[in-house]
Amino acid sequence: MSEQIGSEQPRLVRVAIDGDVCIGVGQCELLEPDVFELDEDEGLAHTKGEAMLPADRAAVVVDKCPSGAISIVSG
Repeated sequence: MSEQIGSEQPRLVRVAIDGDVCIGVGQCELLEPDVFELDEDEGLAHTKGEAMLPADRAAVVVDKCPSGAISIVSG
């Protein structure tokens, strides 16, 4: 059996938001709108559904969060 280059699925990780740290900038929603949502009434971001992202994309979102509220919780 031969292996196809580029056919490997990316490793998925779960992300979470610490609501006590979130300042509601919305950078997470801008970067990954299928995973994050900014609640306009509360002024805080929330995750949607399973909150799973490829590990490399999760690392970008964690790095770009201005308050440091996003973390990778499993993977």
